[in-house]
Amino acid sequence: MKERDVIAAEARGKAERDLEELCSFLAFPTVSALPEHKEDLLRAADWLKRWLASAGADECAFLKAGEIPLVYAEWKGPDEAPSLLVYGHYDVQPVDPLEEWKTPPFEGVVRGDNLYARGASDMKGQVYAFVKAAQTLCLRGRVPLTVKLILDGEEESLSPHLREALEAEKERLRCQWVLNCDSGALGPRQPAVTCALRGIAYYEIELTGGKTDLHSGSFGGAVVNPANLLCRLVAGMHDEEGRVVLPGFYDRVRPLSPETQEELSRIPMEESAFRRIAGSAPLGGEAGYTTLERLGVRPSLDVNGLKAGYTKAGVKTVLPNRAMAKLSFRLVPDQDPSEIEGQLREYLERRVPEGISWTLRELMRGPWALADKESLPARTAFNALREAFGVSPLFRRQGFSVPAVGHIKELYGVDAIMMGFMLPDDGIHGPNERQHLPTLYKGTEAYLRFLTGLADAWKHGESA
Repeated sequence: MKERDVIAAEARGKAERDLEELCSFLAFPTVSALPEHKEDLLRAADWLKRWLASAGADECAFLKAGEIPLVYAEWKGPDEAPSLLVYGHYDVQPVDPLEEWKTPPFEGVVRGDNLYARGASDMKGQVYAFVKAAQTLCLRGRVPLTVKLILDGEEESLSPHLREALEAEKERLRCQWVLNCDSGALGPRQPAVTCALRGIAYYEIELTGGKTDLHSGSFGGAVVNPANLLCRLVAGMHDEEGRVVLPGFYDRVRPLSPETQEELSRIPMEESAFRRIAGSAPLGGEAGYTTLERLGVRPSLDVNGLKAGYTKAGVKTVLPNRAMAKLSFRLVPDQDPSEIEGQLREYLERRVPEGISWTLRELMRGPWALADKESLPARTAFNALREAFGVSPLFRRQGFSVPAVGHIKELYGVDAIMMGFMLPDDGIHGPNERQHLPTLYKGTEAYLRFLTGLADAWKHGESA
């Protein structure tokens, strides 16, 4: 057996034996969206700092990023060795609805091959797998290249302070390659390398009519109802074919190439299984594209929330004087998030009648990401996954956004390869989130093979 195979087997076994460490990590209720969990996030950051030091990191520190720190760890490689910057996060989504959890959400419980807890899959499990890989190499001497790990405490709250921290720490975080662990596999026997993510632009629209709510009997049908108007405006943002009608919205969108279409067609996709994962929601979207194409290479616009008038039990016959909607755009190459606000403003200026005031607030933006599948990190990730899982991985494009990936590209000029081991049916963000443990243990092995593969390529003079 080759030495790398021996070390990989050790990493896999260590992840399985040390699972109580992951359970300790999961016990922190690190819900960044809720202010009452601020102290839990700070306690988790302290625990991470100690745990990473015990895993052999040569340097552990907090990087200033608002009130919740970025946790930083560095494993120093040989002199002149290149650096790999690794991104992950330690915050999690809220647990609501709590009554649907079969076991307490912040208590790691193993049932069968799965570990259940909030964050088990997204993404404390992925952080654990990578750290076990780095620790295994430390126990054999040292890691073969410099590894710089940053763990974000606000990713689930859209990382509002991350870019500022990345700008301030450019010298410390300088790197040749980037790995984002916030990713997943297509199935327990089908790994994947994610090479593209959509960007995001998120807005809040508020319409205001009169000074106060009005009696619907005395005024209904005779004045403009901001709630009715908002519904018409939102509904009018798509045509009957599911296309977004904002002026210029598709001007920068790249046509679907035959190569990309063929690449997406190789990904196993049963629409019945997709509907099951989505809770049997009916499929829909832009006409003329498959579900995978809609998710990976086409942009989207969705309503994330609506609020107007009386919504409690019973009856209250009023015309609300205010109405609000939250909208998220998922953007693809080469769409510019900074242009979306102008397109949305132009749409509203044309359609909001005189006498109705409106405000548009940008709440968040993040760039799209697209990595070269022929780059050294991509090839190394491909080989590492093939060796760990015994099957060739597929390249995929995912529809969600990870702000860190785009920020790192813009600030450091380095593309990220995304490799993680969440499964489509892990129930992330919902009740009874789980991590499939056999997949996670293979993931630890894959991360180790990725690290040693990059180091071997550097030793043989291959460029980034």
